[in-house]
Amino acid sequence: MNEMISKVDESNNYDENQIQVLEGLEAVRKRPGMYIGSTGPKGLHHLVYEIVDNSIDEALAGYCTEIDIEILPGEIISVTDNGRGIPTGIHPKEKISAATIVFTVLHSGGKFGGGGYKVAGGLHGVGASVVNALSQWLELTVYDGENIHFQRFERGNYSEPIKIIGKTERTGTNIKFKADPEIFTETDVYDYETLLRRLREQAFLNAGIKINFTDKRDKENIHGETLCYKGGIREFVEHIHKSKSADPIFEEIIHFQGSENDMFAEVALQYNTGYNEFVLSFANNIHTPDGGTHETAFKNALTKTINEYGKRFNLIKDNEKLTGDDVREGITAIVSVKLTDCEFESQTKGRLGNPEVKPFVEKLVNEKLMDFLEENPQVAKAIFDKSLQAKRAREAAKNARELARKRKSALESSSLPGKLADCSDRNNEYTEIYIVEGDSAGGSAKEGRDRRYQAILPLWGKMLNVEKSRIDKVYGNDKLMPVVTALGTSIGEDFDITKLRYGKVIIMADADVDGSHIRTLLLTFFFRYMRPLIEGGYVYCAQPPLFKVWRGKQVRYAFSEEERDRFAEELSSGNAKADIQRYKGLGEMNPEQLWETTLDPQRRTMIKISIEDAQKADEVFTILMGDKVEPRREFIEKNARYATDLDV
Repeated sequence: MNEMISKVDESNNYDENQIQVLEGLEAVRKRPGMYIGSTGPKGLHHLVYEIVDNSIDEALAGYCTEIDIEILPGEIISVTDNGRGIPTGIHPKEKISAATIVFTVLHSGGKFGGGGYKVAGGLHGVGASVVNALSQWLELTVYDGENIHFQRFERGNYSEPIKIIGKTERTGTNIKFKADPEIFTETDVYDYETLLRRLREQAFLNAGIKINFTDKRDKENIHGETLCYKGGIREFVEHIHKSKSADPIFEEIIHFQGSENDMFAEVALQYNTGYNEFVLSFANNIHTPDGGTHETAFKNALTKTINEYGKRFNLIKDNEKLTGDDVREGITAIVSVKLTDCEFESQTKGRLGNPEVKPFVEKLVNEKLMDFLEENPQVAKAIFDKSLQAKRAREAAKNARELARKRKSALESSSLPGKLADCSDRNNEYTEIYIVEGDSAGGSAKEGRDRRYQAILPLWGKMLNVEKSRIDKVYGNDKLMPVVTALGTSIGEDFDITKLRYGKVIIMADADVDGSHIRTLLLTFFFRYMRPLIEGGYVYCAQPPLFKVWRGKQVRYAFSEEERDRFAEELSSGNAKADIQRYKGLGEMNPEQLWETTLDPQRRTMIKISIEDAQKADEVFTILMGDKVEPRREFIEKNARYATDLDV
């Protein structure tokens, strides 16, 4: 042992020679996740957002009216605007072109109070330089009304200074770049719908700006959209409600705005007959998925104002109080603030931190919303009827929870579901639960599993569609409550991730229409009432094989028709053809086969469910599980090729 320690010490000397100083953009390439969040699909698309945000900042400053974004063959991105063009003059201190500095020096740009921008989304001054650092190559073209300036960079470096390549009367900037496959090893392929969603947001948030988005990767199928919304965030709410299964409870969209000092805020909201709240917040056009002071202020003021109005006009009793959950049931709201100096909590701008925003937004919502309710008593009554129904449902759910707790206390020894085949290990770093469709597959899974760390919970009968139900109905449902009890976390406002009994929650259903329905029902339930499970990366979908291909003792399991054909060709020899079995369901597999294909961690295939975009996930579940047939039909037709996966 001592000999081993001495060897380790020799090979891990820690002295002045081990201290590294990363210069320029080298730090970005060394630790890209610090700047763009990840090097997966989310980080890849973030490169596009950073460049587009700079063009949007030109629009906010009043100098840009049109932006063109193109995905070119080879996964090359081109962004062009008709703004002023990045300054190309020689910087007085650095003695090189200002445009070169913007793309090669971190924390450089016109957004640090120098007068270039009053309001901007890209405040850290690292957007353009980070994109440059993480690109295989980047080409910058600037039109200043007289000359066309051009410079090429490769992995953040340049061999020639910016140069004039022609004359022009136009102004603006064009940036083309190719994301570096050395950095983005998972994928360097852009998803059209993901980019379209973000660009549509920008068009809604900047009323009147024209954004042209075109996908030119396939010459036989060039397609795109022109996005321009003069109604701004009011049209944003209308757009979101088109995909909702529920209908608005009043026609008018409540909209108001105001400013104070250098702060501007705008709010649009409408209620629908559904049960889920959907609040999107933005700061300087940047989506803040983790909220912040502006979103908190809106929610607090909404609750306070509706309670004050209710008491003033005797719609609720003096001793009654509606909670935030009550007044936000069925709401769709957009909250947008624009500030001179945004304080984001990270470069990826997930949460706004400016403390001065909170009292400003609270005052605005209190005053403007109260004025609207007083001027529109019918709308106010509709909101109150909705909120009071939510209050009664919440109280019913509370009573159901209390009843469930009493039952659990009385039957503590048998508190876990009767059909649960639990595992012996209690460490949720290793344990996993398979939620299995049907008793037949459940029986095979119980026999084939590793009992030490794999638990099996069979589901049976028709499952509740929570998209059409309030939480009180969930507590009384004998199909969903065994899942809740087995996981141990409870649901809704009582959800506690620290009580999760398993590190992996795996949905295992047949690879057919019924199996897809079961998966979607469970994912909808997790998304609506146990969302931290998905956000924390605990939820998976098992991928059972579709075919067994064998010849003699040689066996292959195929997960697609292409794999089936390839395995059949590999195993066939002359007249001796391979045998093929199509699995119609998990119940057709014996325990050994189920272990080999779906349970064994060394050989199984699983999809990890994640929420890259809460708005997208909300829309998907609403479309798939809601009442409206037409949006569901359109979604299925458009996404038929993704039918085997649901990675939201």
